[in-house]
Parts: sequence; structure tokens; C-alpha cells
Amino acid sequence: MKQILLINGAKAFATSGGKLSALLQSVAKEELLQLGKTVIETKIDDGYDLDEEVAKIMSSDAIIWQMPAWWMGCPWIVKKYIDEVFMASNGQFLTGDGRHRETPDHGYGTGGLLCDKQYMFSVSWNAPLAAFTDKNEFFGGVGVDGVYLPLHKAMQFIGMKPLPTFMCNDVIKNPQIEQFVSNYRKHIRQVFQAA
Repeated sequence: MKQILLINGAKAFATSGGKLSALLQSVAKEELLQLGKTVIETKIDDGYDLDEEVAKIMSSDAIIWQMPAWWMGCPWIVKKYIDEVFMASNGQFLTGDGRHRETPDHGYGTGGLLCDKQYMFSVSWNAPLAAFTDKNEFFGGVGVDGVYLPLHKAMQFIGMKPLPTFMCNDVIKNPQIEQFVSNYRKHIRQVFQAA
């Protein structure tokens, strides 16, 4: 992996200023540059050009989606970005949904063309870790990747493969910023050092 696209999906809204997402994105950039990677960036909330975003994705080996959790998922601007940019790819991301007229019940989701690319989610939650891992807690033990299943499927639909998700927990009630940064540095090195 040589070129990594960092997409900051934080949205300045109400009490959220997007500071943690900005910090984590800067940590990822610093670590990736130290590993000899080329880094390009998009901050969705600053606006974007559709053709430029398609070109960024096409030229990247991996994407890191940096975002806070809003109401059990990604901020709406992330979904809007995906809707707009993926549709603007004009056949560069996929050939269709993967099915054939002869077998319309099979192969759905196999038309993606970005099979040589990977993605990673870096997410921040006020929820504690146990909310994801304990089957008796809010998410029923499905884990962070179970909560983000629709987003994982959107990436799979265009052919991309997942890298391990990174999550910060208790970011409002018990923020441990230094620990978040330390953990993220380690995560980035583990995931991208050998790649």
C-alpha cells in the first residue's frame, strides 16, 4: 500500500466541533507519513468536488474513514458523500450489482471493481466498550463491526476489503485523549507497517 486517502466525516453541529476526529486524522497522517506512505485527505464538511473525490479513491490503495458516531451510525454527511461520490464514479467503482439476467437470484453485491483496495473505519463513541461486546448490553454483543454492517456492505459492494476497525469509547463521559492517541498510533502501525 502506497497511497492512503483519509476521509474526515465529522460534522460541526450543536455541541460537536469535530475536534477528536480532526486529532485522530492528524495522528493517522503523521504515522502513515513516517511509514513512507503518501497521504491525501478530504474533510467532507469543507465541501468536495465529485470528480476529484472519484479520482482520489481511484488513485488510493486504502481509505481510512474517520468519523464520530451519531445516533448509532455515521453522520449524515458521510452517507451523503457515499451516495454522491459513488454514483458519480460512472462505472469506475462497479459494473452493476453483480447479478446476471440468467441467474437473477444469485450474485448480488459482486459487481464491485475496487477489489485491489482496502478500507478502515476509525470511529469515536460516547458508548462504553461493553455496550458493543456484552450480549446483555445495548448492542447485544454484535461488536462495532456489527453496528457498522451497512457501511461495511457499501464498501464490499464496490469491491473493497476491510482492515481492522479502530474505536474510541466514552469520548464524552470519560475522555482519555492521550490513551486514544497512543492506541491509534499503535493500530495504524500494526495495520499499515507491513502493507
